[in-house]
Amino acid sequence: MFSPLLSTMIERHGMAVVDEMTVHAFAENHDFTVLFFPGDWQRLVESNDVAVILPELAAAFQGVFKAAVVAKESQRKLQSHFRVNAFPALVFLRNGRYLGVIKRVLDWEDYLGEISSILAREPSAPPPFELPEGCATGNHHDHDHFH
Repeated sequence: MFSPLLSTMIERHGMAVVDEMTVHAFAENHDFTVLFFPGDWQRLVESNDVAVILPELAAAFQGVFKAAVVAKESQRKLQSHFRVNAFPALVFLRNGRYLGVIKRVLDWEDYLGEISSILAREPSAPPPFELPEGCATGNHHDHDHFH
């Protein structure tokens, strides 16, 4: 189901595993939540990288957010709900409401900056799946991130 490495991280760090039935209750019980969508770990080498980085990020932010891993059978449904279009992904919520997403793997400093920025936002609807070319505003040198 999960990669052996992710299974170890879940066990070692007591990370919750959520599905579409339990995710909302979990997210509403914490001010800030991050949902880890590992995707297909056999195809995505980055999935294991994020599995290792996530507990380190939680520690770096001194437990401000509670991490949960999305169960494999619920990834598609929740991917659609949060409009995640790339894996692995970390979806950040405040009181169960969408704040932002980080896709794939970033450098440590970029994670710290992005997460600080995301946690400071007001909750909003998740962004549309695809922005047609020319509709984006601002400087989008990196199409994986919404600024």
